[in-house]
Amino acid sequence: MTSKVSYFKSQYQLVQKSRQVLFEYCQNISNDDFLNENSSFGRGGSIRNLLVHIANTYEFWIVKNALGKGIIFTEYSSKSNVGQIKILFDSIDSEVNDFIVKYKGAEFNKLAFKINGTQKSTTPFELFTHVITHEFHHKGQILSLSRHLGYIPVDTDIIR
Repeated sequence: MTSKVSYFKSQYQLVQKSRQVLFEYCQNISNDDFLNENSSFGRGGSIRNLLVHIANTYEFWIVKNALGKGIIFTEYSSKSNVGQIKILFDSIDSEVNDFIVKYKGAEFNKLAFKINGTQKSTTPFELFTHVITHEFHHKGQILSLSRHLGYIPVDTDIIR
């Protein structure tokens, strides 16, 4: 029988492939449009800011809470192009791999953490599900924002 960690790894590889399609698409967006902030879209409203926000969510849930590492969250302004965003996600990928290894066989054990001063608990399975669904939510916003900027979005679905 295949262990759940293999499912985590396989599922994350699908996320990475979809993300790569998005990055390739973003390379065709002018840098001005990549950085352009649109108040109709949350989290800073630019493609860059939404991508950094996705990374920040991995940093918060996976790095800080699940792996217990101290972290300085990535600032939007520290990234100015798609190449820098790709490097940021290389580090996220490494942390997710550490997470997958650490929680092998413990995917449904409770993890305690504090958020806004309140003690909470969740499981590695829930954390993993949260960060990847969060990424896909904001990926949709990025594609919608690009359409508003005059681009024709690509299909970034897992099954295309």
